[in-house]
Amino acid sequence: MNAALQIFACNSNRGLAAELCHKLGLRLSPLEISRFSNDNLHVQIQENVRERDVYVIQSFTEPVSDHIMELFITLDALRSASARRVTAVIPYYSYARSDKKDAPRISITGRLIADMLKTAGADRVLTMDLHADQVHGFFSVPVDHLTAIPTIADYFRDNYDLGNMVAVATDAGGAKRVGRFSERLGIPMAIIDKRRVSDTKVKQGEVVGQVAGRDVVIFEDEISTGGTLVSTIETLKRAGARTVHAGAVHGVLCGPAVEQLRAAEIESIVVTNTVSVPAEKHFDKLTVLTIAPLLAAAIERIHSGASVGALFE
Repeated sequence: MNAALQIFACNSNRGLAAELCHKLGLRLSPLEISRFSNDNLHVQIQENVRERDVYVIQSFTEPVSDHIMELFITLDALRSASARRVTAVIPYYSYARSDKKDAPRISITGRLIADMLKTAGADRVLTMDLHADQVHGFFSVPVDHLTAIPTIADYFRDNYDLGNMVAVATDAGGAKRVGRFSERLGIPMAIIDKRRVSDTKVKQGEVVGQVAGRDVVIFEDEISTGGTLVSTIETLKRAGARTVHAGAVHGVLCGPAVEQLRAAEIESIVVTNTVSVPAEKHFDKLTVLTIAPLLAAAIERIHSGASVGALFE
């Protein structure tokens, strides 16, 4: 595309946006987001975007509804300002968990948000490690679905002894994801039989695979309240694991997560900055990796018309 490239950021992850712009050698374009006295959002693009190739960075993090509305209004403002193409860059798409009707009379909200992104003005979506692969199919605009699995796996390879390590999936649904992680590291994997009791509680059964005497790394797409992770740590310790580590793409760390994980019998936790982790949520066991180089490379390829899939070859 010959149009000039511009990057904007809403409020959820401006640190990642700034780092991304540094990698691309661009300045972050100015965007004003404020509120009227009646609490309505007001968004104004602060420079010309006519015929430009525009990317808007926004993760769906707490307060989720506010951040979604910020993005919708920003997309609409950019379309109204005659941007040639508008790409919504959503490193963390929280409603990907709402991907099916698993109870009567509920919304498949992951699909609803996908529809509304197009309505608001998104011509394309760039996202990362959706909770369920089928959510990709909810979108009626092109979607580039990146993964941070290589980023996290390479960190473990560079910083840990893999000779005694086993990767663990917390349930059968995560086995495919953990399989990619273990394959990149060349280590075996195990699976835990899990049943979710509620939004914050899970019931775990047997460990399928050998973990006794091994250094174990639990791998998930996200850590939310930490309930599943803490239960998994306890299960693995009972099964004889020597040490336990964890890796996850999205470090949401909401509710009691930080308090629970500080107290848990785990050596280290590695996440990425798809979700901004504020200073008060940092603790000694936690490492936050950046996905800015991966996003920058993807944006460069989208802008130039090159293959994004080549990033994973």
